[in-house]
Amino acid sequence: MLYDLHELQRSFLTPLAAFTDTGSQLFSHPYSPFAYTPVSRQIAATYELVHRLGKDYEKPAWGLATTEIAGQQVAVTEQTVLQKPFCNLVHFKRAQSTDPAGDPRILLAAPLSGHHATLLRNTVQALLPNHEVYVTDWVDARMVPNSAGPFHLNDYVRYIQEFIQFLGPDVHVVSVCQPTVPVLAAISLMATNNDPCLPRSMTMMGGPIDARESPTQVNRLATTKPYSWFENNLIHRVPPRFPGAGRPVYPGFLQHTGFVAMNPDRHLRSHYDFYLHLIKGDNDDAEAHRQFYDEYNAVLDMPAEFYLDTIKVVFQEHQLPSGTWVIDGQTVDPSAISSVALLTIEGEFDDISGQGQTRAAQQLCSGIHEERKEHYTAVGCGHYGIFSGRRWRETICPKIGEFIRRF
Repeated sequence: MLYDLHELQRSFLTPLAAFTDTGSQLFSHPYSPFAYTPVSRQIAATYELVHRLGKDYEKPAWGLATTEIAGQQVAVTEQTVLQKPFCNLVHFKRAQSTDPAGDPRILLAAPLSGHHATLLRNTVQALLPNHEVYVTDWVDARMVPNSAGPFHLNDYVRYIQEFIQFLGPDVHVVSVCQPTVPVLAAISLMATNNDPCLPRSMTMMGGPIDARESPTQVNRLATTKPYSWFENNLIHRVPPRFPGAGRPVYPGFLQHTGFVAMNPDRHLRSHYDFYLHLIKGDNDDAEAHRQFYDEYNAVLDMPAEFYLDTIKVVFQEHQLPSGTWVIDGQTVDPSAISSVALLTIEGEFDDISGQGQTRAAQQLCSGIHEERKEHYTAVGCGHYGIFSGRRWRETICPKIGEFIRRF
């Protein structure tokens, strides 16, 4: 019912969003006479702010048409090389490589946690000059027909295994945030079964491998509410107008509400600053705001089974670090991994996955020789700074590149 009410609200807001978009252009376009009236900037700024607060945000494009290799611009083609009901494996194919033997292949495991995989655009952009990059591009659950069946956390693990096997044993796996858990589980099971396609290395970045360490607000929410609360209050069925009609999901709009509720003052200030930038004509700052919120406000529905499994397995029962996670009759045992190099990365000020949560993989993977393991704490970094922004480009990405080439 709540999802239906949300869609009804969207239908009412759509005409308002269209009207305010037109009004903003009417009072700001250089060819419009209204743009030269005394208060045109204030009116245009008001219209655009209302438009952006009321519009519906679609999945952003990757927008990675080129990369720079050895000082030259090289074309990049976005290719879907493997298609699954809930995920597409996307390859960013470069027109040429600086290494005649071929640059290392990276499987970048993107989070299935509210935002689209395009949230890792800066991650991919920094990796492209020196690597062949493949990304897990998750499908909005409301677009997946019920005939595809449910999608559990264990299915995520199986997807990762299939992607690794598809790319072959020379691949290096990089996981960001939430997928560190299923990625570690996938590689653990592959090691237990002596899979010949084990990756060369795995890089874990800012993920809740052991959520008992330095619990954050996210962890506390998951542990202070019973499992039934999440099931009864956050799970809703997709309305009839979508291909996945009737599928139980954790809706994107509820996730977005949760994101904003974590830092409401910061978002209010950001929108007010945006309004002031428009009035002052600070186009660069205004455009930066647009780009950030075009990505931040674009959310997807998560399969209910996957979300509830994550709450139970990762945050409430801590099944991975406690050794009680069983998939297809096999216990997930990270100590079975011996040939895969391990790099863990945390942010000093990460308020999503606290310090120690990712580093826990170092102890769990006791079968890996110490010379093949490394940990790095990014000083001054929050959660998003680990995989986006200046510190990511200048410090963390080069460190990952060096680690990958070492093995």
